Amino acid sequence: MKHVLALDQGTTSSRSIVYDEQFNVRGAAQREFRQYYPRPGWVEHDAEEIWESQVATMREALEAAGIGAGDLAAVGITNQRESTMVWNAESGKPVGRVIVWQDRRTAARCARLRAEGRAAMIEERTGLRVDPYFSASKLEWLLDEAPGAREMAEEGALRFGTIDAWLIWRLTGGAAHVTDVTNASRTMLFDIRRLAWDDELLELFGVPRPVMPRVVDSSGVCGEWEGAPIAGVAGDQHAALMGQGCIEPGMAKSTYGTGCFLLMNTGRELIRSRHGLLTTVAWKIGEEVTYALEGSVFMGGAVFQWLRDELGVVESTSEVDALAASVPDSGGCVLVPAFAGLGAPHWDPFARGALFGVTRGTGRARLCRAAVEAVALQCADVLDCLSKDSGREFGELRVDGGAVRSDILLQVQADLLRRRVVRPRNVETTAAGAAMLAGLATDVWRREELGSDWEVDETFEPVLSPEKAGALRDLWQRAVERSAGWLKADSGSGC
Repeated sequence: MKHVLALDQGTTSSRSIVYDEQFNVRGAAQREFRQYYPRPGWVEHDAEEIWESQVATMREALEAAGIGAGDLAAVGITNQRESTMVWNAESGKPVGRVIVWQDRRTAARCARLRAEGRAAMIEERTGLRVDPYFSASKLEWLLDEAPGAREMAEEGALRFGTIDAWLIWRLTGGAAHVTDVTNASRTMLFDIRRLAWDDELLELFGVPRPVMPRVVDSSGVCGEWEGAPIAGVAGDQHAALMGQGCIEPGMAKSTYGTGCFLLMNTGRELIRSRHGLLTTVAWKIGEEVTYALEGSVFMGGAVFQWLRDELGVVESTSEVDALAASVPDSGGCVLVPAFAGLGAPHWDPFARGALFGVTRGTGRARLCRAAVEAVALQCADVLDCLSKDSGREFGELRVDGGAVRSDILLQVQADLLRRRVVRPRNVETTAAGAAMLAGLATDVWRREELGSDWEVDETFEPVLSPEKAGALRDLWQRAVERSAGWLKADSGSGC
């Protein structure tokens, strides 16, 4: 029996899952790690905490499966994208903390780039909007602000990476400094047509080429951990697209994790969005490159964690579901969760969270309902843009991620989309996609087998009248307009 270990390094937790060759889960483990908020709008992680949590779950998952590392046919890695770090090439010691994808500290820098007329060139080459969400301005900030970092980088003494590169570096004992094409395509430093680092962009952000990792395929051996080949690497949303079985052009999925991410497979066609979406590399397998259109929502399941951790409105995120389902609507209360600005299709790093329509009768249940509706409303905006850009009307939307265990969220989503929403039996599709890519490279599975195990758990059909759904979306647009540009572009840190 062959086994594949998938590492799923997310924004709030690290997870490891062992699959056998029939794609059964043989062992799994998960650990949360600390989030750091040193200033308003700043979000950081400790790279060593990420490493320690990931290694601990690897050991636990292997023990649960009753196997050792030497018994693995392959290791696959998927990770939170865009989060940026730098480490010492000799000692491996991180230079400062990881700047997380949600971090807004470089908003003013991105505003200046747009004012200088740089946006068109950057978007043409990278498929991305000029936004602090992506790695380039974060890396520039680290090199400028960490003591001695720029000098060390120019001497070739530092290494840059998104989290995949950091994990591979540690797993291989520093033998491999690599990233795959999907993670590279999220840095705002990568030409997605040529599939190479762009020298003009590196110069624009002051990034010495020696700090950059070598770019590898999403499926292919790129290193070794304790005798097991590391054979699959992809950013979390790309892996989820694979794990959802969306391997044909026109298929779409939405992942409801910390944020929400809607991706549509566009095959070999590189589609430029006219409605605020991103063009990205879905994966590269051998000589074949697959592209995708993406809409990124910064606050998805994190909204429910905010209710629990920061407001103390609930004791668990499952309590949000029960309270939201206990009322028929939010009573006119609208939450705009722009805690880290707004992503697609607005791309406003200066927006901030706002709560509208609050009355004396607004209590916990109405607030929880507004939070559920806010997540679904953001996704509805993005799917509209996907339809316009692709010229396709989606009959259904496949969903995954931790938050889709919420029936009330998926019912509200179906109501707002006026489309069927389908939840699979396996909602951990991110890890599944990483395992598929690794197993494909090591002959555990064949290409035609990918996605064959996808099964429906439950289908949600719209029940809300079109008039009521339209009224809710109109109210949402009014609220978004009022939260836009809350901060000034010259506020320095973007906080």
